[in-house]
Amino acid sequence: MPWFRAFGETARSGLSVERAKLNPLIALRAAAGVAVIVFLTLWAGSAELAVASAFGAFSSGVATFQRSWRPRPVLALCAGAALALSTFAGYLVVGHPVAFVLLLAAWAFASGLAWGLGPTAGVVASSTVACMLVTVTLPTTVLGALAQAALIAAGGLVQAALIVLFPVRPWGERRDALADALAAVADYARRLRHDPGASFDPKPLMEARSAAAVTPRQARRRPRQLGGYRGLAERFRPVLASLADPVVGAPMVGRERERVRELLQAAATVLDATARAVRRGERVRLPEDALDVLQVPASGPVLSGPARKAAMRLIALTQDAVDAAQEPVEVTRSIPLIPRATWQMPARPDSVEEADVYVDPDADAQPAHPVQPRHLSQPSLAVLVPVAVRTFRRELRWSSPVCRHALRVAAVVAVSYVLGRVLPPEHGYWAPLTAVMVMRPDFSRTYERGVARVVGTLFGVGLAGTVTVLAHPPPYASAALAVVSVGCMYLLMRTGYAITSACIGAYVVFLLGIAGSLWSQTVLDRIWLTALGGGLAMLSYALFPAWETPQLRDRLADWLSATGGYTIAVLDCFADPAGSAAGAVGTPAPGNPNRKVREALLDTRSARQEWDQTATRAGAEPVRHRGGLSRRSATAAQSAMVTLGRVTMLLEAHLPDRDAKPDSGAEEYSRALAAALPDAVTALREGRTPDWGPVHDALARWWEQEADLPSPSVALRTADLLADALEDLADAVAPRAK
Repeated sequence: MPWFRAFGETARSGLSVERAKLNPLIALRAAAGVAVIVFLTLWAGSAELAVASAFGAFSSGVATFQRSWRPRPVLALCAGAALALSTFAGYLVVGHPVAFVLLLAAWAFASGLAWGLGPTAGVVASSTVACMLVTVTLPTTVLGALAQAALIAAGGLVQAALIVLFPVRPWGERRDALADALAAVADYARRLRHDPGASFDPKPLMEARSAAAVTPRQARRRPRQLGGYRGLAERFRPVLASLADPVVGAPMVGRERERVRELLQAAATVLDATARAVRRGERVRLPEDALDVLQVPASGPVLSGPARKAAMRLIALTQDAVDAAQEPVEVTRSIPLIPRATWQMPARPDSVEEADVYVDPDADAQPAHPVQPRHLSQPSLAVLVPVAVRTFRRELRWSSPVCRHALRVAAVVAVSYVLGRVLPPEHGYWAPLTAVMVMRPDFSRTYERGVARVVGTLFGVGLAGTVTVLAHPPPYASAALAVVSVGCMYLLMRTGYAITSACIGAYVVFLLGIAGSLWSQTVLDRIWLTALGGGLAMLSYALFPAWETPQLRDRLADWLSATGGYTIAVLDCFADPAGSAAGAVGTPAPGNPNRKVREALLDTRSARQEWDQTATRAGAEPVRHRGGLSRRSATAAQSAMVTLGRVTMLLEAHLPDRDAKPDSGAEEYSRALAAALPDAVTALREGRTPDWGPVHDALARWWEQEADLPSPSVALRTADLLADALEDLADAVAPRAK
């Protein structure tokens, strides 16, 4: 993509306005935290002190809006403490310009490395640099600096106290995450009715898993509805796909396909009803016609073979989804969904987080004693300290995008600060402040935010300047207007960065109006210094980039390695259902083989998420693939990998019982895949075509073993689809003749 086109695309993306769910009560609470600090310091102190102290409450409030599953009071307190520390550290050396520039660069470098810990840590760390730039110019003594730092920390304390005293929809975000996962599976079931090969985006399930991590105290207070549905949503996915697939399920035409469509629609209805109940914290309300479908027909089973087995599992899972709510279920009359033996069966818990053993919800299984569920544990901040240290060490390398981002931030902040000191405007710190808040580790977000920041600031300060000229508000009125502006920013934060920047621009103009700053100086200086900081941020990425495009092959290789491990783990369950084999390549360790499947699936999802992020960012970059993958090859390779994961999911839906007979064909196929996988991953990284010859040879021998059977087994039919997906991947990444 040419530079001009790339800049145009990122500019349009940065200026776009997204429809987002608004939370007025939460925005009002956060704005109240800013108001408390501003009006108290304005009443008890001075206008200058009110301007500076507002930064702590403002930034702490921003931290609580970040995408994080940690308790919001903890985020506010951590942000306030970090802001106070940066303020005091900056004051200690602000009297020595050279030393302060060095400290500023080092602090900015550390804030850049913080992006390796996640977006929330990166945003909070960036705000500490901005706080250091703004507030160190105010105190005149060490005691004054300590008081200023204490006021900034008090802003975080006020925000945390308001969250505790005035909770708004407790557990609401976790309810939404779980409900979104259930709704995504319901939508998948509906799409499978018309497209048996429909793909499923696992992002909602990954979000639900992140939301399920709680502290021991939260686990004791967690609503009952949030404790059992996620595992059910995970188990629905392969059963739905297996039932709809024409290779391992029902034929595409005929009475069986109609029955499959009815079951998929009924399952989607039940999942939507449970999602709605979870989201609202109410009882599950099911329509009677859906329950009529989810029972064995009076005339006898319509489906047969693997399709009937998948249907019985789907019926059992649907009943488990209703029972898992532990709340009353409203129906017009009592209808037995499935035979009594299956009705009493306990739901299989999630194999990683909830239990060490499980009962397979097959129609022929017998009831077993339920296992006491466990919760996903969220580590404390103290536990994460060594993790952060290891992350910093891992990112301290020249090839790391995070390290290159940290170097860019340090250089741009230092240069823009020096320029701000040399240039005439009084508030020269706005240039480095803009740069540090705009810069992100990737090209697209940096340029999107740079353009949005300049345009939003132009609109915001222009509007606020007009109001100031016409109304000449006194200090308390300016403080009230500043609080209104920040409240609008909290309310509209998720709609787009341009709108956020406009609200911040107005907030700054009104806030500085408390101290009597001239509107003309505030508006004009902020506009062109903001443009300077944003321009330097975008220029730095052009001069010292960390392109994602050359990383595509590595991300694809990681995805193949993880998905191949998932496939091998599933095949091993057929090769050794009891999970007793150990020591051989491609066989699970002793214990629960399905735990190995679950862990491999999580690795696959993580690798796919890395690929998706890299591919999305690479698509916006103005560079050629330079030894990586072209856009067409990347699209074809992604399609092949999605197919590989979907086919493995089909096979997972038909895992054998522990007492089933081992399948020697599956064992040989698994060994061949395990042997070929490392070389294939290396070939992808080096730009060569993977060789799947041994896998095809093992598949041919497996077909010979089952030649005398009336019909091939589900595992063999699925293995054939796996081999086709592997060949599609090889064709997609094969070097093209020039």
